[in-house]
Amino acid sequence: MRLLVDTHLLIWAASNDPKLTKAAFDMIMAPGVERYFSAASIWEIAIKRSLARQDFAVDPGILRQGLLANGYEELSVTGLHGAAVADLPLHHRDPFDRILVAQAACEGLCLLTVDARLTRYPGHIRLV
Repeated sequence: MRLLVDTHLLIWAASNDPKLTKAAFDMIMAPGVERYFSAASIWEIAIKRSLARQDFAVDPGILRQGLLANGYEELSVTGLHGAAVADLPLHHRDPFDRILVAQAACEGLCLLTVDARLTRYPGHIRLV
């Protein structure tokens, strides 16, 4: 399975936050799983951290280095991904979440998320 891990799950996994459920941890760490993170997640953390959001207190550069060191693949944002956002219904207004949905669809990845609103989109989206 190829997983695109959403931003909150990345933060929780990196910080051993108890909000990360055992089911989510097991899915992310299952043998044979290819784990991806989006460059958009790093950008989201940088922006929301600069706004002093407590749930985004992690250093985005350190998180990125840790993800790469732990076998995650970085997924760049491309024009194809950006254009695919135009085809998404407005189930969700957060541009970071919308680009993750588009990236997962374009790249044939399963988006692993804690945001139930994202499951309203077509494609392989798994709520944990």
